[in-house]
Amino acid sequence: MRVSLLRDRDRTFWTRTLWASEAAMKSFMMTGPHRVAMRRLLEWCDEAALVHWEQESEQLPDWQEAHRRLQAEGRRSKVNHPSAAHQSFQIRPLQTGRQS
Repeated sequence: MRVSLLRDRDRTFWTRTLWASEAAMKSFMMTGPHRVAMRRLLEWCDEAALVHWEQESEQLPDWQEAHRRLQAEGRRSKVNHPSAAHQSFQIRPLQTGRQS
């Protein structure tokens, strides 16, 4: 597994992960801290979305490619207090931030 985080403006956080298999990804999603955090996402966030795709490369996609795919192929996550942008699935452009 590989992961990186981009801190954007206005308390916006972008993450990218790369998994060896879909089974490994699903196992992580359904257990431990991720499962606990995702339950809280409903209250913590007013916008959340994800996109999943398969690729041959073992490199994380660059941020612009991940953003492009999120806009073109992504889906909204459920949140209890959705913003207008979330309701209309408007993904704002990335701004340079601290990357890790």
